[in-house]
Amino acid sequence: MQKLKLSTRPERQRRVLAVHDISCVGRCSLTVALPVLSAMGFETSILPTSILSTHTGGFEGYTCRDLAEDMPPIAAHWRALGLRFDAIFTGWMGTHRHIEHLFGLLDAFSDGAKLIVDPVMGDNGRLYATLDDAYVAAMRALSARADLLLPNITEAALLTGVDYPFPGYDEAWVVDMLRRLNALGRGAAVLTGVSLAPGRIGAASLNGDELIYCDDAYVPGMWHGAGDVFASVLTGEVLRDRPLSHALDTAVGFTARCIRRTRDAGTDERLGLQFETGLVELSNRY
Repeated sequence: MQKLKLSTRPERQRRVLAVHDISCVGRCSLTVALPVLSAMGFETSILPTSILSTHTGGFEGYTCRDLAEDMPPIAAHWRALGLRFDAIFTGWMGTHRHIEHLFGLLDAFSDGAKLIVDPVMGDNGRLYATLDDAYVAAMRALSARADLLLPNITEAALLTGVDYPFPGYDEAWVVDMLRRLNALGRGAAVLTGVSLAPGRIGAASLNGDELIYCDDAYVPGMWHGAGDVFASVLTGEVLRDRPLSHALDTAVGFTARCIRRTRDAGTDERLGLQFETGLVELSNRY
């Protein structure tokens, strides 16, 4: 098999592998990551973990085809082609089997590649109904290899074995959780969905012992896919070697504008965020 000719120039276009599900309707996962990262100037390859008629948030009767067994042969074909990635960006896996297959892919392609993990597995203090303790354990092992880890508060609690902070938390709790997450992975952690003031919501990270926190006005509603928009923009900013404080500010601001645009349109929230008209904003940055 003839191998691919890949550029070795320092200014070459970087290549990102996005490993998420495909929800055919309802903008989330790969239907967000692919256009966002492409608009930010990255060659974006995809590895679907499953394909669904819609995402699972608020829809009934959706179809789902598990693609776990397709992951190893796809990776084997890529190895034969001599393909390389600058980053691997993971989201919804589905079962612990998907994560186990992903470890093989990481072993094959992790040379020089950053691993960005969005450990999608719960919200509002609860593990998603289709997941179990084996999944949490597998995700914890995957997170230990992450150069950038992006959990929400529920996922952070599951990964670290800390009780969910009901009924609330303060800045000291956020700092302590970020330290635990930094100790779990091999790089930086960003805690998402953090609110440190009434009517505000954003994301937090640590620079040494200093808390980095960026937020925007909270808009009531169920904004499906908002986490995927945020994670995709943040991934692109980090891969552009932007300081984490700058990357957080960009990702929080972009996501907030998408939420407001979606609210103002008055369409069904299950269709996800109207991010498409913002892609010009992202592409013009580079």
